[in-house]
Amino acid sequence: MNIAFIGLGNMGGGMAANLVKAGHAVRAFDLSTEALARAAEQGCTPCASVEEAVAGAEAVLSMLPNGAIVKAVLTQEVLGVAPKGAVLIDCSTIDLETAREVTLLAREAGYPMVDAPVSGGIAAASAGTLTFMVGGSDEAFARAEPVLEPMAKAVIRAGESGAGQIAKMCNNMLLAVHMIGTCEALKLAEKAGLDPQTFYDISSKSTGYCWSLNDYTPMAGVGAASPADNDYAGGFAAALMLKDLKLAMAGAEGAGAKVPLGGHAKAIYEAFVESGGGGKDFGAILTTL
Repeated sequence: MNIAFIGLGNMGGGMAANLVKAGHAVRAFDLSTEALARAAEQGCTPCASVEEAVAGAEAVLSMLPNGAIVKAVLTQEVLGVAPKGAVLIDCSTIDLETAREVTLLAREAGYPMVDAPVSGGIAAASAGTLTFMVGGSDEAFARAEPVLEPMAKAVIRAGESGAGQIAKMCNNMLLAVHMIGTCEALKLAEKAGLDPQTFYDISSKSTGYCWSLNDYTPMAGVGAASPADNDYAGGFAAALMLKDLKLAMAGAEGAGAKVPLGGHAKAIYEAFVESGGGGKDFGAILTTL
């Protein structure tokens, strides 16, 4: 299949590489010449513009920073340029309103489209083990699913347009709360005189079990390997977690939902990012305790 991939950052680069490994012809675009060079090394065809990348494409994937950029790229450089009927798959994490708006614009222009944000991080993007939460019609999902499968351990239709973004904002709000709680428990154990590794050995096999503790332990030298073992470099940046929490708070306000722990998590990450921690992995909240 001829696939256009727009946005080759930490996530997109690995995703595009896995599409090539699956035998697809991938034409790729990014504003970064370094990202384009890496994509070329992985077998993608680098393009000088979005328009060049989407020409002749049967599917167009995007992994972009925010909703405003997604809308601008779609309306100004994809619609009317990509062949009519090509399936559009936006894997960006954006606000619900924009996700639904761009899907409607695409449908009106003759393109099936899904919102398909991901969970799993950079390692899963490279390994092809992401979870895709997909919002869109049955028809659009059927078109998108085989494109997503080479990059995924799971491709799940969450519902109609925007449902993927709802699932993502809820999932990451829960992850933020789990991570803060995990950091607090590890530091409390340490300060109260219990060896953190012993606490990990107990809690990871008890009711404290959660992904943040068992699979991504945020304390160096304890439990599972994670960015904590590399001074919190790499991983999922705290600034990105704050972005996702802001999207969740906006979604909660729009839905009239009460999310007090989500709001508190947002305040904690906001303070951490404002203090200069935005580039560190989100588990670095432990360093503030």
